[in-house]
Amino acid sequence: MNYYTDVLKKYAVFSGRARRQEYWMFFLFNMAAVIVLMILDGLLGTYPLLVGLYFLGTLVPTLAVTVRRLHDLGKSGAWYFIAFVPFIGGIWLLVLTATAGQPQPNQYGADPKAYAA
Repeated sequence: MNYYTDVLKKYAVFSGRARRQEYWMFFLFNMAAVIVLMILDGLLGTYPLLVGLYFLGTLVPTLAVTVRRLHDLGKSGAWYFIAFVPFIGGIWLLVLTATAGQPQPNQYGADPKAYAA
């Protein structure tokens, strides 16, 4: 839960770096929340109201943490647009977000892993 709130505290911060753990824990919590909201929407007969509102509320922090994750690899946030390439783009973005970040400081800041201890 701490990773989720940490990302939300940096709601629209597109600078800096994000560790793999921060990114994937946020992703995991988002998936769990969407599943719960889909079930709730189905029970209430309001689908896709709750899921849509949640998506809109988390769109900016999701983009921000993804850009910071790419920065951890030493890549520009513009690499996010690779996801829009049909078939291979989403897979390539998945590979990028699962790749270990640079252990040394890069143009986007110091290694966030050094501060996580």
